[in-house]
Amino acid sequence: MRRFEFVDGNSSKFWMPEVQGANFIVTYGRIGTAGQRKEKAFPDEEAALREYNKKVAEKVREGYAEVSTGEAPPAAPPKAAAPPPPALVLPRRVAAASPGPEAVTAAASALALLQSKLKGPSWKVTRLARKARHALRALGGVDPSAHPALAAPFTALMAHVVGPKAEGRLPVRHALGLLSQVDVTAFQRAAEMWKAAPAGSVPAGVAAARTLNDPELALRVTALLSERPDLRDGSEDAWTKRWTVLKPHVEAYLSGAGQSLAAFVGGVDAGGDAHLSKRLARLGA
Repeated sequence: MRRFEFVDGNSSKFWMPEVQGANFIVTYGRIGTAGQRKEKAFPDEEAALREYNKKVAEKVREGYAEVSTGEAPPAAPPKAAAPPPPALVLPRRVAAASPGPEAVTAAASALALLQSKLKGPSWKVTRLARKARHALRALGGVDPSAHPALAAPFTALMAHVVGPKAEGRLPVRHALGLLSQVDVTAFQRAAEMWKAAPAGSVPAGVAAARTLNDPELALRVTALLSERPDLRDGSEDAWTKRWTVLKPHVEAYLSGAGQSLAAFVGGVDAGGDAHLSKRLARLGA
């Protein structure tokens, strides 16, 4: 047991601390006497050790000198580090599949039919775009460029997003609906194509692809910005659920890049598009 003494003028005292389990015990009094014993219970041994170290430090500051070298109680065990937060895992956009030749042919036919009707009424384009989207989804997220039957019609449709109006344009919301069903590399190629188009032909909303350097996040955010539930492209409830799932991933990515969600939203140019402005406000809410 450690012993501390204080001798100064008429004062001659000793003080001896120890820890037994969750109890902090001191024996103190005038030198030459048995002294008095005081015991204090704590919730656990770690708390008792903290009190021990605190009181020893106080006595040393008051002028007590240690006169024995009895072993000090073991230091309080360090608190276990808090486990790191679980890593964010972005859910798959499309369920994996092993498509056969018939499924690839059906998707290619749906894409070709959509392209041939781009100059038709908007309701028909929307219906054919939905059918093409479903046909692509059945392929399990393939890269269209890996299938000769898909490569040409898919690339042609992406070009129609920024092509001459006289040849019929594919609304960007439909293009992103198709891109959301395939490998993200198709979106990267389409985004580069759109960026290279004349300034006036690039639709509002594609700007999000320019400000997020993560292709997967850029695809998902751009698709959300362009979606039009008011034009039978889905529902507001479904839109909200998708953004609720995606938001923490976007915030984590932006935080890692030293940016905030508010700054990102403020950096996307709505180009005077009222719908896009509304969507951006929803992202930043």
